[in-house]
Amino acid sequence: MKQIRLNAFDMNCVGHIHQGLWRHPRDRSTQYTDLAHWVDLARTLERGLFDGLFLADVLGVYDVYQGGPDAAVRAAVQVPVGDPLLLVPAMAAATTHLGFGVTANLSYEPPYTFARRMSTLDHLTGGRVGWNIVTGYLDSAARALGLDGQAAHDDRYAMAEEYMDVVYRLWEGSWADDAVRRDRAAGVYADPARVRAIRHHGPHFRTEGAHLCEPSPQRTPVLYQAGSSDRGRRFAAAHAECVFVNGGPKPHVARLVADLRGLARSLGRDPADLKVFVGATVVVAETDALAQAKRADYERYASVEGALAHASASLGIDFAAQDWDDPIRAGQSQAVTSNIENQAARRPDKVLTRRGLVEGLSLGGRQVPIVGGPATVADELMAWVEEADVDGFILARTVTPECFTDVIDLVVPELQRRGAYKTAYTPGTLREKLSAPGDRSGGSPRGPRLPDTHPGASRRWRP
Repeated sequence: MKQIRLNAFDMNCVGHIHQGLWRHPRDRSTQYTDLAHWVDLARTLERGLFDGLFLADVLGVYDVYQGGPDAAVRAAVQVPVGDPLLLVPAMAAATTHLGFGVTANLSYEPPYTFARRMSTLDHLTGGRVGWNIVTGYLDSAARALGLDGQAAHDDRYAMAEEYMDVVYRLWEGSWADDAVRRDRAAGVYADPARVRAIRHHGPHFRTEGAHLCEPSPQRTPVLYQAGSSDRGRRFAAAHAECVFVNGGPKPHVARLVADLRGLARSLGRDPADLKVFVGATVVVAETDALAQAKRADYERYASVEGALAHASASLGIDFAAQDWDDPIRAGQSQAVTSNIENQAARRPDKVLTRRGLVEGLSLGGRQVPIVGGPATVADELMAWVEEADVDGFILARTVTPECFTDVIDLVVPELQRRGAYKTAYTPGTLREKLSAPGDRSGGSPRGPRLPDTHPGASRRWRP
């Protein structure tokens, strides 16, 4: 039986996906500036045998709705927001197995310094770190960083391809496996003959220098990606080890998963090396009726203004200027259009309006909404794995931390009784855990390094 993988989806801010729920009396997201909040969350997730905590991030503010950022600031829509990477060492020190997927935007940071930061995290976590690769989508971020606006969508992906080549060469090829000797008697820590500078002169980046860090447990962090456009899916098929997809009808997601695995195969990769997680919003209680009541309670605190501020910037449409029942048409890019079409596919009439968008964003949004008692939720999770060929789920935060403790205390035991969820962690790095026996592929476990069929492996040290 396929075993389901679970990841928590959170962000170093007050309002993440489901806007307004910070006002709920049991919600603790306003404690995001308190390190103890994150340490407690990490320990809770490890108790539930989650594979990882995935930390979203954004640069810039949501300033499309009503022509400015006021609505986003009022509703705490991903602002204020702290750096996700700085949370990881403390959470790693408090746990043994939990992985950490951190979002970092490659459009605004030199690959040389970023490679060092990720290698440092990989060392400090004992090989439990991953990188969610994003190229950005807010013009406000570009302006804040001194640019007139974002590069075009396909240009950002061209830059990303070059960026990946640079960091692969730093992580995989700058230091030989035996470069570090730690020979106290000879006074040699590292053999300079086994350390080399990379020299890259490309259209977007110029780098000459050796990687500043000695090889970390995984060298290259586990690579995550969530591209929804055709170009984004090709990038994910080439580079990602874990892909996040938005919810929708199961047949729609199944086609997307098959497309991703087929693209990976066409690029010479083993499709089993690609783990696919679908976003889900789970509301669970002891019975179906209690779960529905809990959902209704949560929805009382949903912020319409916050949802519209979030959606306006995400889709590039100022919904303040749109009638409630006018259909939402294609967006400003293929990625945005795909997002609109995906959400419309979930509507009974296949038409997405401003009213329908707000209804969906109040609790669910682009994630799959799953509401019920333990057996109902377990049934639905297992149906998704079987029918859509996903490997697991990334569970969006609603009222925190109870949204995660409810899953751990109610759903995880039900899945374990059915043989659909692990009862202990596999030792090793995050990459090794993700390829442990019991995953959907049925293949052999992998080591801590990138598999040989991954493009990054071609940049390994060569004599």
